[in-house]
Amino acid sequence: MHGPRVLFLDEPTAGIDPVARRELWNLLFTLAADGVTLFVTTHYMDEAERCGRVGYLYLSKMLVEGTPDELVRLPEVTPEGTRRVEAACARGVASFMSEARALPYVDDVTIFGNSLHLLVRSDVPESRIAHDLESAAGAPVEIRPIEASLEDVFVRLTRQQIESRGEIPEKAAAALSIVLTTRGLH
Repeated sequence: MHGPRVLFLDEPTAGIDPVARRELWNLLFTLAADGVTLFVTTHYMDEAERCGRVGYLYLSKMLVEGTPDELVRLPEVTPEGTRRVEAACARGVASFMSEARALPYVDDVTIFGNSLHLLVRSDVPESRIAHDLESAAGAPVEIRPIEASLEDVFVRLTRQQIESRGEIPEKAAAALSIVLTTRGLH
């Protein structure tokens, strides 16, 4: 490679296996350490978390930009009067996901691995959430408080754009991408 000062990469890890993905990120870390500024688009939030600055684009419009820590603390991600909890059950989230969405104190539900991330009213105790979900799951549901993740930011901003534009979710979600720079990787 010719030693560029700036490198633009459009979803460089899409479609490659986990070993090649890790090797590519090791190369990108090496380039960043040598002073190369990298602009990368990705839908993989674990990749975005490695970067010094992250910006969310929606239909070519920059919605927000900042460090990963700044973005997870945005007021629109966890609005005042709400908090985030994780709900997990040995039977899996499919057993209670639709019931979680229907609860009157739940503002948002997202699948996150083998659990659900819920945005709930802050005045609702964890014991009530667990009780309400356990009846649907038919098994104990563990509730624990969590902080927002970059995936929560991505999902929340996407949904807000969809709702504000009256768009069809399946078509609108694909329009949101992430741009990040690796200078200051962590």
